[in-house]
Amino acid sequence: MLGPALFRQHPIVYLAIALVAWLVWFLYKSRSGLVLRSVGESPESAHSLGYPVRRIRLMAVVAGGALCGLSGAYISIVYTPLWVEGMVAGKGWIALALTTFATWRPARVLLGAYLFGGVTMLQFHLQGSGVELPSEFLNMLPYVATIVVLALISRNPAWIRVNMPASLGKPFYPGS
Repeated sequence: MLGPALFRQHPIVYLAIALVAWLVWFLYKSRSGLVLRSVGESPESAHSLGYPVRRIRLMAVVAGGALCGLSGAYISIVYTPLWVEGMVAGKGWIALALTTFATWRPARVLLGAYLFGGVTMLQFHLQGSGVELPSEFLNMLPYVATIVVLALISRNPAWIRVNMPASLGKPFYPGS
């Protein structure tokens, strides 16, 4: 029965949805979001307008680290409510693939996260319903889905480059 059980989620799921909505608002409707995006696109221009590019980049990395910590807390408290060796099991690579899949757009990240999460839950559902496949094959479903999605979107690398921040991975040296 999917009805009421579908909406009985851990509160952190609703927090994630609210966080994505806030992030969309922040990036596209607020002045601070515009400054952050301008630092990502053209740090030289942002610096010439007087914005502290290095500090803004540092704050963005700290915020990203805090979100990674939140996801780690989710894995260790909700997903696997105890510490287990190899608990993360490569999920960080799925998160990196998710960023590429979403082409740096928050709403697409949410869609992709539910796609990859749905494949993970499909694995558990298939195991629970007694599908006659070795568990190793079912455990690799999320990773196979990741590879398939990356293969599909990498057919058009220009689409990824168009949406990627122009100064991603490039160092910024003020005054040069």
